[in-house]
Amino acid sequence: MDLSRYNFPLVTSGLGLLMLVTLGASTAPYVYKTMYFETLVDHFNFNSNATFKLRYLINDTYWSRKPNAPIFFYTGNEGDITTFAENTGFMWEIAPDFKALIVFAEHRYYGESMPFGNKSKELQHMGYLSSSQALMDYVELIDHLQDKQGHHNHPVIVFGGSYGGMLSAWMRIKFPATVAGAIASSAPIWQFQGMTPCEAYNRVLTSAYKVESTKCADNIRKSWDAINDVTKTDEGKAWLSSTWKLCHPLKTAENVTKLKSYLNDVYSNLAMVNYPYPSSFLMPLPGHPVKVFCKTIKEDMQGKKLLETMFKGLNVYFNYTGSAHCLDYSSAYVTMDDTMWNYQACSEMIMPMCSDGKNDMFEPTKWNLTELASECYKNYKVQIQTNLVKNLYGGKNIGTVSNIIFSNGLLDPWSSGGVLRNVSETAIAVIMTDSAHHLDLRASNPLDPADVTNARNYYRYTIHKWIEDHRRLHCYA
Repeated sequence: MDLSRYNFPLVTSGLGLLMLVTLGASTAPYVYKTMYFETLVDHFNFNSNATFKLRYLINDTYWSRKPNAPIFFYTGNEGDITTFAENTGFMWEIAPDFKALIVFAEHRYYGESMPFGNKSKELQHMGYLSSSQALMDYVELIDHLQDKQGHHNHPVIVFGGSYGGMLSAWMRIKFPATVAGAIASSAPIWQFQGMTPCEAYNRVLTSAYKVESTKCADNIRKSWDAINDVTKTDEGKAWLSSTWKLCHPLKTAENVTKLKSYLNDVYSNLAMVNYPYPSSFLMPLPGHPVKVFCKTIKEDMQGKKLLETMFKGLNVYFNYTGSAHCLDYSSAYVTMDDTMWNYQACSEMIMPMCSDGKNDMFEPTKWNLTELASECYKNYKVQIQTNLVKNLYGGKNIGTVSNIIFSNGLLDPWSSGGVLRNVSETAIAVIMTDSAHHLDLRASNPLDPADVTNARNYYRYTIHKWIEDHRRLHCYA
């Protein structure tokens, strides 16, 4: 959907009352109360009444409590909910105009929302971690919030980015009586078996680097062979460990594989948070981090010279602040509490990934479902269900759904599995050429691309329409 023709007025009323917006800042000190809602551990078992406390964050500063005043509800992702509350400024910015109640709900098994306390991550207790259980948590919480007002007329608009965006879309698809509309940003609901080719993600990811420099992508592609060659010997492993200042020296082939896996995640993360201003959503990073990274490796290089130069680029990711004493390749994620995502990726979130090393910048890797199934059973004693998401939520057969905005930035590798075309009259695809991963849900910034600003204006317009339609449907003034 081309938004350039939409010139909706910016909504500025109330901005600044709850936030301190600093140019380039990724988070703001938003004000909220931390609350807990008691919900069922298993929503689909009539023989169990076990409950746990689900954390949610709430702000009623702008809440008018009138029947048509909406509830803005963020469907929490695979992490601590405070991280998403602090990085979803769009909801906070538009709440005053809509006189909305703001709610950020935490996903079960993440942050503080642990159904079995400290034992939640034990294998025997993991089986209640699923998207369908989480959606029912949210439906029950919304019902609780409506009950507290004495009626159920408040239109609920759900927001989410990435996996949270998938949940927002599925909330509207599965529970249209509960949710009036959904803003599903960077939501790869089609990144599943049989819906999206396994090579798509890495091809889009590579294009984000090619936009800055073809040589940059070429050098990354060549670096895999350079790493393999230099680490064939103990002397080479020691050289790379020293040159790259690794916290844990390379001793084995397994160490080398772990390092390469880290690099894959780094290149992916740089593209995902390729924002036009400094941010710290995943790691402290400069504005346009892919461009900054690629500046160091634009020349044609080989062997050790290439690896020495690559390390300068890697500093952009792991040591932009200059505080790191060594490169810890054990994980490319520092600020996200997503340790349970591996379980979800073994049960229902089966997202095929592969690369050919020609149309992308990675080592050739085949998608091996059998190998994945074996590893998942070994680690979690679960049988992967490749068709579960499609069967639960409709896959690509969602032409009857309504009131969803699927937004994707073309700099975001996850757009490969996103909805890039309108699927119904009111389930609309918004494409932002210059946007990375759910940039549109972040706080407004003078450096935002025009297509992101236009998209946000369109969201405001559409949310007003959803609320008005809800008002007419429920026959109140």
